[in-house]
Amino acid sequence: MSESKRSSESPGLRRGFGLLHATALNMSNMVGIGPFITIPLVIAAMGGPQCMLGWVLGAALALCDGLIWSELAAAMPGNGGTFLYFRQAFRGSRLGRLLPFLFIWQFIFSGPMEIASGYIGFAQYLGYFWRSMGPWETRLVAVAVGVLVVVLLYRQITAVARLTLILWVGMMGAVLWIIVSGLVNFDARLAFDFPAGAFTFTRGFFAGLGSAALIAMYDFLGYYDICYVGGEVRQPERVIPRAIVISVIAVAAIYGLMNLCIMAVIPWREAMQSKFIVAEFMERLYGGWAGGATTVLILWCAFASVFALSLGYSRIPFAAASEGYFFRSFARLHARGAFPHVSLLVVSGLAVAFSLLELEAVIASLLTARILIQFIGQILAVHFIRTRRREMVLPFRIWLYPLPSIVALFGWIYVFLAAGTTYILYGLLVMAGGIAAFLLWTKTTREPACS
Repeated sequence: MSESKRSSESPGLRRGFGLLHATALNMSNMVGIGPFITIPLVIAAMGGPQCMLGWVLGAALALCDGLIWSELAAAMPGNGGTFLYFRQAFRGSRLGRLLPFLFIWQFIFSGPMEIASGYIGFAQYLGYFWRSMGPWETRLVAVAVGVLVVVLLYRQITAVARLTLILWVGMMGAVLWIIVSGLVNFDARLAFDFPAGAFTFTRGFFAGLGSAALIAMYDFLGYYDICYVGGEVRQPERVIPRAIVISVIAVAAIYGLMNLCIMAVIPWREAMQSKFIVAEFMERLYGGWAGGATTVLILWCAFASVFALSLGYSRIPFAAASEGYFFRSFARLHARGAFPHVSLLVVSGLAVAFSLLELEAVIASLLTARILIQFIGQILAVHFIRTRRREMVLPFRIWLYPLPSIVALFGWIYVFLAAGTTYILYGLLVMAGGIAAFLLWTKTTREPACS
């Protein structure tokens, strides 16, 4: 067994996830509340059916980046995802301590924010039934959902795998009903009602495309969620890459078809103004009962997503603590369930706190905080392994390398710049603050600058 594989093992954890469970976890995370509340935003970003280009760009970026995750996860199949990859890929260099620390630093801001966005979206969509719901009622609903997620996750991984599959089945039922209904009632004149100058490649066109891609990438986030519980996956070198690729392709098809079907029933100029677009879409086709039933299924999808996110993200501080990069209490496993209960409680608690913020700010902040350190950092990690760590075994290699890495790099830079000045500065401040905190940490703990 290689050094990297030995160090990737997580003692005490049980490998209970197969390919179906892994794919279900990723897809449940990806198809949460996101597309049901952001499809109008994607349409508005480009002002017409040409918004489909935003989904195409997002799918291409997610697939290329997914291949990067696949190579790293197959080589280092333990819990923790990016933290583990940085720790092992840059072992022995100055980056071997800096990048893992920076990842945990940004994760404290971005991880719980991503979960919180699901709580906020769930609460907002509940407004379809509770039309008089005010801001404080919305926040209380978000908090209640967060508490319920913790209660359901507070058990061993085999039970969680089964529950993940159940949630995924409900999610697939919802999206299939929506897509089939749209295809049966498809009106091509509405679906392809392009405004004048729709494909005039001006600065405004590319700005709109960048905004649409930013929203699309928020909706695609989660194609890598299984990597965070890699230490609990059977045959991870085979299962994880397959689960990632299948998840991206399947969800890209779901998002594209949903958006197109909605515009084929509801004129895009109306759709971009809707707060409950999918429920109103089904209501227009079948009546009020269908709008209510669809809303229930959407809430199911939202809950499945935050469930999957909380499961994966609770393993990150656990992995960091196990390696001596975070407080030791986060490495504790539940005595009977063998799951990282301290990490689960802390991550979930922060997510509940962030759910008190506005959704738009949460989405933009979590992406800009994550892109520079995590996504671009992982592209660097793959290059570093292939050029400087040739002794590492790579059970899966990126197809057509280095082309996907180049596409992912420029794609993430494009999305980062499209976020706007305020959030660009926020992302830079998070990274700068992390570097300052790292220097302080190494000084006060007398840790070496490299590992």
